[in-house]
Amino acid sequence: MCGFAGFLDLTSQTPDRAATVAAMAGTLVHRGPDDSGVWIDDRAGIALGFRRLAILDLSPHGHQPMLSKDGRWAIAFNGEIYNHADLRGRLERSDWLGHSDTEVLLEAISRWGLDRALAQCDGMFAIALWDRVERVLYLARDRIGEKPLYWAECGGVFSFGSELKALVRHPAFDDSIDRDALALFLKFGWIAAPHTIYRAARKLLPGTILSVRGGKVASQTYWSAAERARAVAGSFGGGRAAAAERLNQLLRASVSLRMQADVPVGVFLSGGIDSSVTAAIMQDMSPRPVHTFTIAFADKGYDESPHARAVADHLGCVHTEVPITDDDALALVPDLPSIWDEPFADPAQLPTCLLARATRQDVTVALSGDGADELFGGYGIYRSLPADWRRLEAIPAWLRRLAGGLDLMPSAMLNAAAGLGHLVGRKRRSYPGFRVKKAFEQVRTGSLAQLHGQHYARWRGMPAPVLGAGRAMTAFDDGLAAMLADPSLAVMVMDARTYLPDDLCVKTDRATMAYSLEARLPFLDHAIVEFAWSLPLGLKIDGDIGKAVLRDVLYGYVPRALVDRPKMGFEVPIGRWLTGRLKGWADDLLDEGRLRSQGLLNAPMVSACWRDHRLGAKNWQTELWHALMFQAWFESRG
Repeated sequence: MCGFAGFLDLTSQTPDRAATVAAMAGTLVHRGPDDSGVWIDDRAGIALGFRRLAILDLSPHGHQPMLSKDGRWAIAFNGEIYNHADLRGRLERSDWLGHSDTEVLLEAISRWGLDRALAQCDGMFAIALWDRVERVLYLARDRIGEKPLYWAECGGVFSFGSELKALVRHPAFDDSIDRDALALFLKFGWIAAPHTIYRAARKLLPGTILSVRGGKVASQTYWSAAERARAVAGSFGGGRAAAAERLNQLLRASVSLRMQADVPVGVFLSGGIDSSVTAAIMQDMSPRPVHTFTIAFADKGYDESPHARAVADHLGCVHTEVPITDDDALALVPDLPSIWDEPFADPAQLPTCLLARATRQDVTVALSGDGADELFGGYGIYRSLPADWRRLEAIPAWLRRLAGGLDLMPSAMLNAAAGLGHLVGRKRRSYPGFRVKKAFEQVRTGSLAQLHGQHYARWRGMPAPVLGAGRAMTAFDDGLAAMLADPSLAVMVMDARTYLPDDLCVKTDRATMAYSLEARLPFLDHAIVEFAWSLPLGLKIDGDIGKAVLRDVLYGYVPRALVDRPKMGFEVPIGRWLTGRLKGWADDLLDEGRLRSQGLLNAPMVSACWRDHRLGAKNWQTELWHALMFQAWFESRG
């Protein structure tokens, strides 16, 4: 795991390319504290900078940027190619310099071309590749989007890197805020790809290759979640026992590959289904006790550590509990803007950081169960959203059009009208007009994908929280979900295209890399992803029970009694903190005068929500956390 940055300057306006790219890469030292490197070709205008976290081949033979044996290709590569040993054998070369996966990837590209090489790779990666013969820059990202990759085109300079802070460091970068993207952030708590908080910058979409040739930018998709899901949907013909056996085989293969390292490896263990099956397979395949790590919250309402300890004891693991108090979490809040680099508001970012920081003291690599819920039906929305959509489709078209018209009425008018109910003895509810407009919005929803987007949305039914923002299109608007006949599968695939890469993978990547810890996610092996999509719904969701086939796999390693319990999630008491220890911090950031002077957020509305929450009139904790994470990030820019 590493970090890279670079630029292609065809205008020769970057005065000292080596110093500039070194400074860009220097912002990523947390991603790679073990080594650094710079490679430039002044005549071509290309510069690559690298920071290395040594995982495979700790020798200088793993140094990057790296040149191919034939001298044609220069690469900066972040991630892991897990099947590098198999590829090495297929390439039939005897004069390897070392045993790094980077050297294998370069040789595969030289022999097979970039498209075919990526198709053969099982891994998580972001790649910057320079063709010294054709003078073409290529950027590529893994299929699911585990590893980040950003790019920007500003004044004739094309810059790129593992985090936005590296791009900002180039003197040509335009750091103007994108209000449309800010509106997405206030809505979701994360910024949906390809957008970023900056107008000039973009996220490279998962499964995509972008090329820059002579200043012209083009992109192509080498792997599409929607297309692969449509190709394999429901194709598995066996029963539940056969599905569990096949899934067990796939998981064992994936976990085995992700245990490869020349440094210590452990696993995050919450005691739930996903992490327990990962730890169980690791321990079953390991000749020595596996090191497991879990959070132990002081607040027992959030604490899963006794369950994790019971699973670890049963498996015979070396178990470490990381105790977390309010003091620990709150002390980290000021660091969140620099860790996430653009606004990000998943509250699980706090415990994930603290777990990663403690885990790094003992291991350099940690496996995680991320992705299992999205693939095997672990969330209730995979049952509820299709049912809600069927009900909406049954509403007559004229009534849905009427709802669309009513949605144009100002919220204040609806609040006043709906509030008159107290005159006839009804209990007065806070902001009833917002509730009415939210209902209108849902009735006029045009697709299951849009309904899915509403599930994640906040500030619904309310005036726009961002001043002057337009609507930025996302995967919730592109219609690809309609390619799938099974609505539950469509929602799962949409999560794999949105929530998984833009929230969960971002959370895990930034939290772990902040402490130079590599996280590996066995469930996101593309063979497991496509197998999950091939299963009939009944093998994933059995009545009200999700992840049915995954549970069957787990029961082969761990007694049911240790793991059959309600899902808790990785939550923290944000609401309590905002009215307690974080109150002064929030008062300062959400001060109405400050918001007005910044001119970005709807100051009267945001301040009113903060007053309501502070007084206990209405719980706005999620909306306010979104606003606070933007404000903290904005203030961190100085």
